[in-house]
Amino acid sequence: MNITLDKQSSTDGLIKINLTATDYQPKVEEKIRDYARKANIKGFRQGKVPAGVIKKMYGKSILVEEVNHIVSHSVSDYIRDQKLKILGDPMPNQEKAFSIDWDAQKDFEFEFQIGLVEDFTLELSSKAKVKSHTIEVDQKVIDETLEDLKKRFGNTTHPETSSVSDSLYGDIVKSGETDKKGSFITIEKITKKEQKKFIGVKKDDVIEFDIEKVFTDPLSISKTLNIAEEEAKTASGTYVFTVTNISQTEPAQMNQEFFDKVFGKDVVTNETDFIEKIKTTISENYNRETEHLLDHEIQHYFVDNTKITMPEAFLKTWLKNSSQGQVTDEILEKEFNSYKDSLKWDLIKNKIAEEKEIKVESDEVREKAKQFIAEQFGGAAIAAQLGDKLNDIANNYLSGQDGKGENFMKIYNQLRQEKIMKVIKENITVTDKKVTLDEFKKLAEQHRH
Repeated sequence: MNITLDKQSSTDGLIKINLTATDYQPKVEEKIRDYARKANIKGFRQGKVPAGVIKKMYGKSILVEEVNHIVSHSVSDYIRDQKLKILGDPMPNQEKAFSIDWDAQKDFEFEFQIGLVEDFTLELSSKAKVKSHTIEVDQKVIDETLEDLKKRFGNTTHPETSSVSDSLYGDIVKSGETDKKGSFITIEKITKKEQKKFIGVKKDDVIEFDIEKVFTDPLSISKTLNIAEEEAKTASGTYVFTVTNISQTEPAQMNQEFFDKVFGKDVVTNETDFIEKIKTTISENYNRETEHLLDHEIQHYFVDNTKITMPEAFLKTWLKNSSQGQVTDEILEKEFNSYKDSLKWDLIKNKIAEEKEIKVESDEVREKAKQFIAEQFGGAAIAAQLGDKLNDIANNYLSGQDGKGENFMKIYNQLRQEKIMKVIKENITVTDKKVTLDEFKKLAEQHRH
């Protein structure tokens, strides 16, 4: 067997494989003999079928199977042994493969197109500068949170007739359609001009309204139509809402009962500590949001500032060929740049993991799974009660019902991502900038993928 690489450019290559009879014939003959021993063919005793009969009946399929087996393994081994960095999968030359005469040919030639990535350099040092945006917890946010908590933990009643401070539950459907969905409307969130339609209504009343006139923010539209917030941005038209229930909440009083409902029994015992606890909780939630946005900022920095030449033509062809008709030219034109940037980021992370010798051990995955399971069941106290049983639960979770270990790989990739991001943040310069919540939301919106 002869296997070579014809490097047509820095990003495109052609792997060529030439096979002669000595490469595949011994295995083919062995399989024919094995078939003869196991075949159950009318007119012959089992194990006594002549090899010539087997060859006549199954010889071609055995030959095709063995040659394809050798070729596919040879391509994989060659890529690994030559340490070729490729994207996608090798694409066989279908025209050459279909022209093979399996009845007459003894020698075979195969070609596989590959997309190559040359080695690249990246700036993993203090010269790489990225901004982190810390959200300031101002009095407005604290007041809004407190108001929301008072409503959430207040005393709920169900009046017969709605008022401006009430919420409506019901079914909603777009005019002219029949697909009803459950819906929830907070009357105070409705534009002032349109609120009168929703005040004074009773159970089973029907309200028809223009969604764009009733709400001005995507979040309220999302909750009302029971759709994703991104989809809500383009929602329009007339909708019909049928009231099934009216809910009125009397805000909770600032007392110990309220403090206990929010944070647990006797965690805080006075109003000052309660407000401080709210502020701390908000800060912790905001810190998670800040870290999440910082991760996006880091990704954009390295994708934008790392030069990697990509095999674009190959990738487009490979995506179309491997998608079973799902990826069209129109989809490629719209989404290819995002896909390319995602691949680029993966290459950057892999290079960092390789250079910094970042590894994730099985024990780390198991411990993370145990931590996740304990949190789901109620925390450290439950973990202590389960004892060694937690190991068995974690092992079952990681292997999954189908035994494919998808949960294992999910946690493995999560831990690997965390380790890579930690190394990046330790090596680059991260400057902090304080922003308001509204400013942060605008920044976060720019980084939506």
